[in-house]
Amino acid sequence: MAGHSHAANVAVRKGKQDRLRAKVFSKLSKNIMIAARDGADPNFNFSLRHAIDKARAGSMPNDKIDHAVKKGAGLIEGMRISQVTYEGYAPGGVAMLIEVVTDNEQRSRPEIKNIFEKAGGKLAGNNAVQYLFNRKGLLAVECDKVEEDKLMEIVLEAGAEDMTRSEDVFEITTSPEAFEAVEKALAAAKIPTTMADIKMLPSTESEVDESTAKKVLNLIEKVEDHDDVNNVHHNMKFTHEIIELMKQG
Repeated sequence: MAGHSHAANVAVRKGKQDRLRAKVFSKLSKNIMIAARDGADPNFNFSLRHAIDKARAGSMPNDKIDHAVKKGAGLIEGMRISQVTYEGYAPGGVAMLIEVVTDNEQRSRPEIKNIFEKAGGKLAGNNAVQYLFNRKGLLAVECDKVEEDKLMEIVLEAGAEDMTRSEDVFEITTSPEAFEAVEKALAAAKIPTTMADIKMLPSTESEVDESTAKKVLNLIEKVEDHDDVNNVHHNMKFTHEIIELMKQG
């Protein structure tokens, strides 16, 4: 069954972002800070353990990881951060969720609102589009790394919700609670993943033409470039043509 290319979307954008190492470290730090608010010990905080593992995989220095943990847990005096989600519409009515980590929301929101308006979008109120998204674990495995039946058996037994094929990868979706078990099952079977993360995935997708897609991608890039933005989620449908457009950009 064909999937919706969620993994392709993430992979292409990640490839562009990885060219800017400082930006990558900033995003990794934000993930750690958010997770550390629920406890500074990764042995008892799966979200923090996952965020630290991602940071280490991205070659983030240990001192920066430790600083992000302490900052998020409130162990550094005078440093308080908050996580805020903004909702909005990109050109073509594409729904967007913007996850922000900030120490000054009165600065962040106007700046992001200005980015939206200049790129032909607009911010919306609370719950305007959030109902269109569900938080899910998303893992991707290249099709040539494992037989489909074997992979299906492993992930479903570990608690995955679904597995679909999208171009050259298998996309596995899980509940947030089952994500760790599925990730561990793949590691135990020595099956490599090209991505493994918890994302806000759209329940319905918005199909746009190539011209509108360029405008949406431009807005996403500009929003992602803001220092306070940690994640951007949207429901634009990724056709093969749009994925190729992203690779060229």
